[in-house]
Amino acid sequence: MSHYKELKEIAFEANMELPRRGVVIFTFGNVSAFDHKKGVFAIKPSGVAYDQLTANDMVIVDLDYKVVEGQLRPSSDTKTHAVLYRHFSKIGGICHTHSPYAVAWAQAQKPVPIFGTTHADHLAADIPCTQVMSDEMIRGDYEEETGRQIIQAFKHLSHEEIEMALVACHGPFTWGKDALKAVYNAVVLEELAKMAMWTLQINPRTPRLKKSLVDKHYWRKHGKNAYYGQPDHASQ
Repeated sequence: MSHYKELKEIAFEANMELPRRGVVIFTFGNVSAFDHKKGVFAIKPSGVAYDQLTANDMVIVDLDYKVVEGQLRPSSDTKTHAVLYRHFSKIGGICHTHSPYAVAWAQAQKPVPIFGTTHADHLAADIPCTQVMSDEMIRGDYEEETGRQIIQAFKHLSHEEIEMALVACHGPFTWGKDALKAVYNAVVLEELAKMAMWTLQINPRTPRLKKSLVDKHYWRKHGKNAYYGQPDHASQ
């Protein structure tokens, strides 16, 4: 019997949210769930379609990229997840998709600007985009370097306040306190990317949201003085 049954089930349920929410097709994307006490994470196996996926298929991997349990090859993005878990010490889940609007911004190598209050409800800044990876990095350990690109983009940013990023030319990665929050952030990122693109189509000169509105909408949902929602869910 698996020692990681619960962790696998958490990862499985989070992965199954991706097609339910319409942010993946075919075998695109992956979610992982991290167990801080055991120092391992469960992640989707590589190239397995969601309609064929089971909880038992989840692969258990440690932070040194070693497969601890599982019969299938883990996601090709496994090393990226491990790098983020090592550096973003409080997160419990990571999600990667190829959702089209978020990918469009990543391919354009542009951060998603904060234009409106929907964006400010979730983060008080642009959604960052990494630098384009160098040829040397691409020839090296590509997936590990992908994680390092994200870490570098957050050198002067808080990964606790901004739980999402675009990898230039590639696509979005999101994270959170657990795997389901990482998926939630992936869905939100796709919507914000869509809204921003349409905003610029309507008015290419749209200014960023003014700070007073950013602060109002962000802090009414975050922090000790948040008043949005019910007491136990003010940050949701």
